Amino acid sequence: MGKEIALIEISNLHKTFGDHKVLEGVTLKVKSGENLVILGRSGSGKSVTIKCLVGLVQADKGNIKVFGTNIKALNEHDLNKIRVRVGFMFQNGALYDSMSVRQNLIFTLKHHTKDISKDDIEQKVTEALENVGLLEAIDKMPSELSGGMRKRIGMARTLIIKPEIILYDEPTSGLDTITAREISELILSIQKKFKTTSIVITHDMACAKLTGDRIMILKDGIINAEGTYAALKKSNDPWVRSFFV
Repeated sequence: MGKEIALIEISNLHKTFGDHKVLEGVTLKVKSGENLVILGRSGSGKSVTIKCLVGLVQADKGNIKVFGTNIKALNEHDLNKIRVRVGFMFQNGALYDSMSVRQNLIFTLKHHTKDISKDDIEQKVTEALENVGLLEAIDKMPSELSGGMRKRIGMARTLIIKPEIILYDEPTSGLDTITAREISELILSIQKKFKTTSIVITHDMACAKLTGDRIMILKDGIINAEGTYAALKKSNDPWVRSFFV
């Protein structure tokens, strides 16, 4: 086997909001094709970590490499070139309420792909919805969709740009157990079908168990523990074990 390539490398990441220290030296790597789950209590900095990755939040200190490129050194134009290769699935799906499902997907596609033909647009929209099993919702408004459907459409909108990396922010939050499992299984099928590399931010242990090749636990602004679900479940650390109760 050749050397495994790290598509994401974060080293010594720090972020403070006012007097509140959120990240105090987070360091991690994500290998090509891997699903890394980051667990942590609410407010532990999980979402801030992935927002720093795509420049939505500026880190105070530390280095971030995506596809081997130091993103802190990039201007906005070059940063956007990286961003189009990274899909970000927001916690609430982040759909535009005034647009139909079709219009939401077209808006994202046109934002990332200039000079695209109508036929190409239609084909890509259809394909993205088929990938999440919701083609029948193409002309619905977001207000007509259930929470699980909104998450799926959010995933379709992420997939439509064919990202190499996908960042999932609490993909199963607010969903019932069955729907949450369906979303977790969809994350897995996307990883297999498109060979994506992903970070999944969650506090849902069922999601972590199903989707994570590797799990990291964030505590007090640093990575406190790391391993597979099975290994962490056997941990002697009472704090780590508290996630498995």
